[in-house]
Amino acid sequence: MDTPATTSSDTLPSTLARLRAAWQARKPGESQRRDDLRRLRDALKRRLPEMADAIAADFGHRSRHESLIADGMTVLNEIDHLSSHLRKWMKPKRVGTGWRFWPARAEVRHAPVGVVGVISPWNYPVNLALIPLATAIAAGNHVFLKPSEHTPRASAFLQSLLAEVFPEDRVAVATGGADIAAAFAALPFDHLVFTGSTAVGRKVMAAAAPNLTPLTLELGGKSPAIVCADFPVERAAARLATGKWFNGGQTCIAPDYVLLVGDGARRDLLVQALRDETAARYGDLDKANDYTRIINDAQFARLGGYLDDARTRGLEVIPLVGKHDATQRLFTPTLVLEPGDDAAVMQDEIFGPILPIITVDTLQDAITFVNARDRPLALYPFSHDRGSVEKILHDTLAGGVTVNDTVLHFGINALPFGGIGPSGMGAYHGRAGFDAMGKQLPILWQPRRAGSDLLKPPYAKVARFIDFIIR
Repeated sequence: MDTPATTSSDTLPSTLARLRAAWQARKPGESQRRDDLRRLRDALKRRLPEMADAIAADFGHRSRHESLIADGMTVLNEIDHLSSHLRKWMKPKRVGTGWRFWPARAEVRHAPVGVVGVISPWNYPVNLALIPLATAIAAGNHVFLKPSEHTPRASAFLQSLLAEVFPEDRVAVATGGADIAAAFAALPFDHLVFTGSTAVGRKVMAAAAPNLTPLTLELGGKSPAIVCADFPVERAAARLATGKWFNGGQTCIAPDYVLLVGDGARRDLLVQALRDETAARYGDLDKANDYTRIINDAQFARLGGYLDDARTRGLEVIPLVGKHDATQRLFTPTLVLEPGDDAAVMQDEIFGPILPIITVDTLQDAITFVNARDRPLALYPFSHDRGSVEKILHDTLAGGVTVNDTVLHFGINALPFGGIGPSGMGAYHGRAGFDAMGKQLPILWQPRRAGSDLLKPPYAKVARFIDFIIR
C-alpha cells in the first residue's frame, strides 16, 4: 500500500470547520451511530489481512497473529460492546430533585460535544486509532484523526478504510510528522484524545491549553510487576513473558521491571524460567515468525544503548535466546539483573523486550520502591494471598491493575483505561469513553406553578416559607 501524502498544516483549520459545520447541521442520532459502527466493523473485518500486511511492512516484521489479536480483535470487540450498550447509554436518566424543589423534575442527558480529535501512536496503529474513533462516533461526534508518521502504511490503510466507511464531513484523516501533530493538537477541538509518551503528552497539553480543550491523555511510564514470595516463579515467568515479549515489548502497559520478593536463588529460578519460556515460544529466533521486530533503527539503537549502559556499570545482561540482528531490527528478549536507579534502563520507559529484575527483601520494600517513583500506567501484583494483593492495592496507585497476570485489563470493555499523573489523565473504553467524549447535560423541568415563584422580595412576606425550606 502506498504511503499517504503529507497533509498541509494550512488545511487543518478548514477541515475542522467542515467537520463541525456538518455535525451542527445534522447531529447523529442512534440509527446513524449504530449504522456507522456496523459499517466500520464490517469493513475492518473484511480487510483484516490487508491490515496485518500493512502493519508488518511498517515494522519490517510483525507477528500476523499479534496484529489480528491486538489490532483486529480488540477493535471488533470494542465496537460490539459500544453497539450493544448504545441505546441504554443514550437514554436520559431521571434523577431526584429533593422535596425542596418539588414539583420540579430533573434528568441527565448524554449530549455529543462536536468534533473529537484523535492523535494515535505507532505501536498499535489500528487499535489505538479506531477504538477512540469508534467511541467518539458512538457518542455522537465527528472525528478528525492524526495517525503516527512512523507507520505510514498503516496510516494509508486507515485513511482508505475510513474513506470507505464515512463521508468526508464525518471523519477526516491528517497525515504527516511532528509539525503536523503540533498544529493538530493546537486546533480548537471539542475533545482531544492523545496516546503516546509522557514527554509528548506534556507538549500536547500545552498546545491544547489556549483553547481549554478537554483532554484524554493515555501516556506511559514504568509499569512494575511485584512477584510476592508465595507465587510460583514458573507461572510468573509465563505470564510476564506474554505481557513483555508481545509486540516485541512495544506496549505502553508491558511490565517494565520486576520486583521479586526473595533472594538471589529465587531470582536465578525466575531467570531460568524466563529462559525456558522464551525458548519454547520462539526457538532460536532464526525463523521467529511469531516475534515482532523493533519499529525503526532509532528505537533499536535506543534499546541497545540501555544494554551498553548496563554493561558499563558492570550489571549482568542476559540475552535469553539468539542474538540481536540490527539488519532486521530483531532485538532478542534480554534481562538486566539488579540495576540501580542510576542505570539508564531504570530512568526511562523501556518500550522494548528488556526486562530488569530487582530482588527485594519484603513486600513493603517493593511497595516503597513503587511509591518512590511516578505513578505507573499499570501495576501487576502476583500473589495467591488475598491480603498481600489488597495491601499492594491499598498502598499504591496506578492507572490500572491486572492481578496474577499482565496487560489483560486493557481488553475488558467495562473497565476504564487510563493513567494517573505522568502516566495520563482521563479514561476511555466502553462507558468511560462514551461519557468522556460527551457532555453530561443536567436539565431541570419546572412546571407552571412552583415554589420558586414565592422566593422574591420583599422576603418578609415569605419568611415562614424560607424558614421551612432551610430547616
